[in-house]
Amino acid sequence: MVESITFGTDGWRGVIGDDYTFANIEKVALATARYFKNHKKIKNGIVVGYDARFMSREFADKTAEVMANAGIRVKLANSIVTTPMVSLLTKMENAAGGIVITASHNPPKYNGFKIKGDFGGPAHPEMIAKVEKELARVMKLRKIPVGKYTFIQLVDKGKINYISMKQRYLDDLARKIDFELIRRSGLKILYDVMYGSGQGVLDTVLPEVKHIHEIYNPSFGGTNPEPLAQNLTQLIHWVRVEDYNIGIATDGDADRIGAVDEEGNFVDSHRIFSLLLKYFVEQKGLSGEVVKTFSVTRMVDDQCAKYGLTMHETAIGFKHICRLMTERDVLIGGEESGGIGVKGHIPERDGIYLGLMLCEMMAVRGKPLSALVKELMDEFGQHEFKRVDMHVTEREKQAIMKKYQRGIKQLAGYRVTGRKDTDGFKFFVDNGWILVRASGTESLVRFYVEAESTAKVDALLSAATQR
Repeated sequence: MVESITFGTDGWRGVIGDDYTFANIEKVALATARYFKNHKKIKNGIVVGYDARFMSREFADKTAEVMANAGIRVKLANSIVTTPMVSLLTKMENAAGGIVITASHNPPKYNGFKIKGDFGGPAHPEMIAKVEKELARVMKLRKIPVGKYTFIQLVDKGKINYISMKQRYLDDLARKIDFELIRRSGLKILYDVMYGSGQGVLDTVLPEVKHIHEIYNPSFGGTNPEPLAQNLTQLIHWVRVEDYNIGIATDGDADRIGAVDEEGNFVDSHRIFSLLLKYFVEQKGLSGEVVKTFSVTRMVDDQCAKYGLTMHETAIGFKHICRLMTERDVLIGGEESGGIGVKGHIPERDGIYLGLMLCEMMAVRGKPLSALVKELMDEFGQHEFKRVDMHVTEREKQAIMKKYQRGIKQLAGYRVTGRKDTDGFKFFVDNGWILVRASGTESLVRFYVEAESTAKVDALLSAATQR
């Protein structure tokens, strides 16, 4: 059934062995091939990569086999790669598009299928819509066309070619990040790979960086590979115990970032976004427009007002940011979940790039990360943020969303002063807001809260999540 293959905010994801099967991969790959076959750059082929999840390589091989049998030249990664590597190589190879077999930050039982545009970023919504139309046609076929050649035969015929992505990615980073300055600064850096695609990436260019969880482990150590504070207890511990200057974490496919300061405090993506915006404008002298998704801190609004920068607010999903980055002069664009895109790189999230940029910023400013965060808060006011993901049944999810769709007048004793429904339901209170939004890929409801104190954030969250 078509309903078993649904594209969410960032591609198709499913449970391995349930809806994420080789049979369904064949259907999605065929639909994607049919979409790309008329692309103006199709002679340059499609780039395909895969992450460190269970059987990702085999699913990538099947994807390459289907697309090559459909007459498309495939450039297949020769090892585990990050999503930003596939995006970058898609652009470098002047390819029609890219495919990444990954479920990003989702639990280990999931895998996924991300589609990249020729511009080196997430496929625009209308591109995904066209793939979905092709998929609907494929799903109606009585029998899915069997490829004429096997994977091995296609490799032998040169229809599938292996390419190395890591070194080309690192060479590109070396032109954008001041590695020498970071080395000279003497910063003691700890990188939590979270068992994801970032393994083996920085070892050659910054061998002094220490790593944890840098082994192949498709169960991700029993946790979700998402760089949130609750998933980074070991990173926080070792930063404190071993006196590191900064801890960096990237998610399963290394496109999202989380950080820990030298005191062991988690530095969330809101602070990272604002720190980098301040650094780009005040130290690098850069300009451009700013894009943030619906769940990002109001501090960005205040910064844009101070710097005289145009700010855009979009629905949640980096694909919306990517569109503006390909159409306008965007300095920085980001989302609450740790994905940030930067001018001069690719219109894509890149956790490793962002982590290195934080290190460069610390080296240039000559201040510890905690001091830079304090400086930010002193200037723009205290901003505290939390997100709760409530796992529910589909029926409960619908009931919760209907409740907030009807609207609320107060929460935890705070009067609701405004509302926006750009993506989910966002209610404003004095010096704060709460956003209630259903996940597009899982059976859960997300509650996002920002206010001027942790106590107020906790009170708002407690009231909002009561059932």
